[in-house]
Amino acid sequence: MAYLVVFAPLIASIIAGLFQKQIGDRAAQIITTGATISAALASVYLLIDVAYGGNARTIDIVSWMAVGQFEVNWAIRLDTLSAVMLVVITSVSSLVHVYSWGYMADDPHRARFFSYLSLFTFAMLALVTADNFIQMFFGWEGVGLASYLLIGFYYKKESANAAAIKAFVTNRVGDFGFALGIMATFAVFGTVKFDEVFAQIPEMSGEILTVFGMNFQALELIAFLLFIGAMGKSAQFFLHVWLPDAMEGPTPVSALIHAATMVTAGVFLVCRCFPIYEVAPDTSAFITFIGAVTALFAATVGLAQNDIKRVIAYSTCSQLGYMFFAAGLGLYSAAMFHLFTHAFFKALLFLGAGSVIHGLHHEQDMRNMGGIYKLLPATWILMIIGTLALTGVGLPIVLGGLGFAGFYSKDMIIEEAFAMGTEGVTFGMFAFWIGITAAALTSFYSWRLIFMTFHGKFRGKEETLKHAHESPPVMLVPLVLLAIGALFAGGVFKSDFVAKGAQSFWGESLPAGAYSDYKYGDYGSGDYTSGDSYGEEDHADESHSEEAGYGDEAHGDDHSERHPTWVLVLPVVVSAGGFILAWYFYMANPHLPGRIAATNGPLLRFLQNKWYFDEIYDFIFVRGTRALGDLFWKVGDERIIDGGGPNGIAATVMAGARRLARMQSGFVYHYAFVMLIGVVVLALVLIAGAGV
Repeated sequence: MAYLVVFAPLIASIIAGLFQKQIGDRAAQIITTGATISAALASVYLLIDVAYGGNARTIDIVSWMAVGQFEVNWAIRLDTLSAVMLVVITSVSSLVHVYSWGYMADDPHRARFFSYLSLFTFAMLALVTADNFIQMFFGWEGVGLASYLLIGFYYKKESANAAAIKAFVTNRVGDFGFALGIMATFAVFGTVKFDEVFAQIPEMSGEILTVFGMNFQALELIAFLLFIGAMGKSAQFFLHVWLPDAMEGPTPVSALIHAATMVTAGVFLVCRCFPIYEVAPDTSAFITFIGAVTALFAATVGLAQNDIKRVIAYSTCSQLGYMFFAAGLGLYSAAMFHLFTHAFFKALLFLGAGSVIHGLHHEQDMRNMGGIYKLLPATWILMIIGTLALTGVGLPIVLGGLGFAGFYSKDMIIEEAFAMGTEGVTFGMFAFWIGITAAALTSFYSWRLIFMTFHGKFRGKEETLKHAHESPPVMLVPLVLLAIGALFAGGVFKSDFVAKGAQSFWGESLPAGAYSDYKYGDYGSGDYTSGDSYGEEDHADESHSEEAGYGDEAHGDDHSERHPTWVLVLPVVVSAGGFILAWYFYMANPHLPGRIAATNGPLLRFLQNKWYFDEIYDFIFVRGTRALGDLFWKVGDERIIDGGGPNGIAATVMAGARRLARMQSGFVYHYAFVMLIGVVVLALVLIAGAGV
């Protein structure tokens, strides 16, 4: 079954990509879609078998590399963490495949597109089932390659090529850090296999690694370098610039990259390596800070974007920030819970945006939309469901909390950040208030998207409105299935992911979390404690744990026993405030945003230009690199190398040779005369030497 999950998409990708001319587009679509759906069904079986049946295992397939002490096998690691990712990846990918039947119906290169989708899926599956860093890096780079192919699918568009290159190059920066982290891991532990590395952590906690004459705490350095890789792949602050431009690919690609696969790889990496981060408090604090800043940055930029896909892209970036600051605080299972629920409602929003674009003949600017809810009623309702899930609408003090998927996962992260902050965890309270602020901004720009797209008056071309239409069933059915997940995934899986059942569900793959009904350090085999956040020294006092609401009576199903009421209510209140403000701006006073835009104030320009990151990077890196290249080319190569070589000494020798060549006239008397001159000169020299 595990072989089917991992390798079926790869085989389908090869068949569709290499044999399209022989089998045709329709057969290519059937093969790739069928393989992915089969993998999804098998993934559900594996999750049940592993998480509920207790059958975690590692399947060794083949010896991959063996050089001295460096040995790597290709294996399939099946524990709850990887099984959850298998379900997320294959389910979203399956729905994207089905959706693409309608969205890409008129594209002449459908077979190539579906081949790329399946290749992308295989790379992610290889990544999450790896039992060592090298295999994970293989999947990591495979995802980068597939994303390059998908983002640049419309390769005849200059903007698509530029976006693909930008994504590829930016990720290489992060991947370089990841590669260095793997090298450092092998240098310290002598292995790259996860289990063997994690088993040695207690004895390596004080290890010092010397690099270029500087001493570093080995585990802190490894944790930091691995996180650099995660920053690139998951588009965190500083390395986020590729993510919005990835919208140049077809909309199904946006859903696949941004919802559940590529951008979540960094979160998965940190959670997979949680034993390392538990003993690396400084790096964990750095992750918390970067995650919180990313959540705020992306939310602010999302306020001023007009491309419907870019708004959702910045929303993804912001939600990834929540996941990372949760992981940085040691809330690993909460981070995975939000990753899980986010996959449903974000894929729903992206594919819903694709339905709008499809219905409006590829119009993406929200300023040219409006008043189309009657023409696209199903898409309108489904996108509202996704928006309600994203903004975390719910009732926090009713039945222990009742709401949409995002309410359970995002609000839990915010609440637990408050708890960490009250206990003095670095950046805990900072992350809490950033999370609250980002929640308010998320609500505003999400409802802004709904109001600008579906309500008010239509602002585009009349011809576009005349031909506006609802999407076909093949596109709507995946949206309905994702909407079901956006409605119920949080409530149904809360107990297993973060509440009463978390200990048995996650097993040893992740800590159950302080928010479950288990005390700190009571998870897994007990071999690891959670460092700064969950360390034995910080939380050994049981009375302190009970005071904070994490004792035996603090059950995962009742938030009110663990947090002040205002902490539970505040996220919902600020989300409601964001909705009211968006309604005031875009429904009650629809001319107000236009007047604000007409002023073109500095804050608006700052947000529209995405904090000027592209301009800064262009000045420092692009122009700087070009100037450095010009220096090596025009000065180093042309003036020094060519000037001293081909254009210098060699040119002089050649010029002299040409002059000498002119003396070779072919006449005997010329040669005799030269010989006579030579004899005379030689005689004069000899006479002068003899002193005669």
